[in-house]
Amino acid sequence: MQKLMAIFAHPDDEGAIAGTLAHYAQNGTEVTLVCATRGEVGEISDPNLATRETLGEVRAQELNTACAILGIQRLKLLDYRDSGMDGTAENEDPRALVQANPDEVIGKIVGLIRELKPDVVVTFEPFGWYGHPDHIAVYKCVTAAYPLVGDAAAYPEAGEPWQPQRLYYAVIPFSRFQGMIKEAVASGYIDGGGFGDSDLQESQIEAEQEVTHVIDIHSLFDTKQEAMAAHHTQFGEDHMFSRIPREMMFKASGDEHFIQVEPSPPESFSQNRLSDLFAGI
Repeated sequence: MQKLMAIFAHPDDEGAIAGTLAHYAQNGTEVTLVCATRGEVGEISDPNLATRETLGEVRAQELNTACAILGIQRLKLLDYRDSGMDGTAENEDPRALVQANPDEVIGKIVGLIRELKPDVVVTFEPFGWYGHPDHIAVYKCVTAAYPLVGDAAAYPEAGEPWQPQRLYYAVIPFSRFQGMIKEAVASGYIDGGGFGDSDLQESQIEAEQEVTHVIDIHSLFDTKQEAMAAHHTQFGEDHMFSRIPREMMFKASGDEHFIQVEPSPPESFSQNRLSDLFAGI
């Protein structure tokens, strides 16, 4: 049986590749989602849904629902606290992911990979999509953990060595989303703001240029949207993604993008992108 493990930072991060996760789950792949935090510093779209004190538990429940919709068989939480955006007071919380000893985080990831033995591991690209410190922390720890999983001398307490065959970075094509946002603003569906009004970072542009695999998830788009909608605290009726018409969202996110990191792919992958994360395995 093929096995895939996606490792992200917060509930709803999995939404960036939700169609891919559902696609492989439906085709008999064992899919595991690892989430480093419960998203305690996230938004609360409706005060009736959660309080600041209960948000982490509510978001974990929302994540469970999203996983069920996508067919994800296993959900693992690393139990760190959401660090919030860069420069906020939450960064200094001793429970925050960015305050954790990286060796400890890497050891937990090594242990999970050795226990569950995925063939494919997916995580954030280096900029963490939009620079969130937790995203970057997870990227760094997963990237560091990957070559150590098969090293018997590394973290011997974390189980028997096992080496996955692929490491991928998930890429959000922000240039495409910017086009969608601008179209939605021009049509009067939303007022703008967010990444639609900001210049793309060089690292975001580079990530799009380095994509090696594109997964067509048009047939699973509604499943993807249903799973994202399960994150009620984050995506209320007034959220821009709730107000943009389906056809615009469909055009912008009907496929999902990945960079093969390990083993290093041939240059031809960037010109002739593959459509299966398990190709060659």
